Amino acid sequence: MILNHLMGLYTHPKKEWHTIEQNHESLTSSLSHVIFVALIPAICAYIGAAHIGWNPAVDGEKLFLTDQSAMLLSVGMYFGLIAGVFALAYLAFWMARTFDAKPTFTQTLELASYTATPLFMVGLSALYPELWFMMVVALVGITYSIYLLYTGVPIIMNIPEEKGFIYASSVVTCGLCLLVALMAASVILWSNGFGPEIANF
Repeated sequence: MILNHLMGLYTHPKKEWHTIEQNHESLTSSLSHVIFVALIPAICAYIGAAHIGWNPAVDGEKLFLTDQSAMLLSVGMYFGLIAGVFALAYLAFWMARTFDAKPTFTQTLELASYTATPLFMVGLSALYPELWFMMVVALVGITYSIYLLYTGVPIIMNIPEEKGFIYASSVVTCGLCLLVALMAASVILWSNGFGPEIANF
């Protein structure tokens, strides 16, 4: 069921990770969770960029993207987020043998999708697109996602906490490398004519 563990991961994460471990979901269910939650930042970013306006400077004028540009950006973000979760799940699956863990890909996808959920929820801040506010919310989301990863890895992978800490640290490092690669790809695309178009009013 979509979002069936979401509230538990926010209120009592360790207990909820044990529940997830005892009742593993199907690949379809984990995929449905990712597909649904990834809509939040994509839709909010579209609304914020095209209809509310971004305010990059404290006293500057609001910038609006054209509808088409905002839509393309949002669609690209949506599929990029889904691809990022799958890449993180694959990296966790690939590294598992190093730490004497034998998860299925579905287990690592569960770990990646639920860990990434707070980051996706950060997308709600795009409805109030003030730079300082978005940065604070993003910091909180990243911190909680990392916390979920460190608490979830030993439970989902059925390994001791000591190994789980090193495993989670390796996943975080790979995730950061993945993020840098996505940012570099965005810069390359923007510099080759695929950047956003500012609306003129």
